[in-house]
Amino acid sequence: MTANEIKELIKSKGLKQWHVAEAYGLSEGNFSRLLRKDPTDETLSRIMDSIKQAENAMEKSTI
Repeated sequence: MTANEIKELIKSKGLKQWHVAEAYGLSEGNFSRLLRKDPTDETLSRIMDSIKQAENAMEKSTI
């Protein structure tokens, strides 16, 4: 998955990059820098986990 595809996935789920960055453990700026290049498999796995965490946090906050 490319960095642009990750950005589109985040957007399609109704999240902002800062939501995922927070779950990842980075500032929004550093997360944005991370997405300047296509991620390694390890980084991609961690990003996907962070997206799931951010989704869960959003679901809990809207209930």
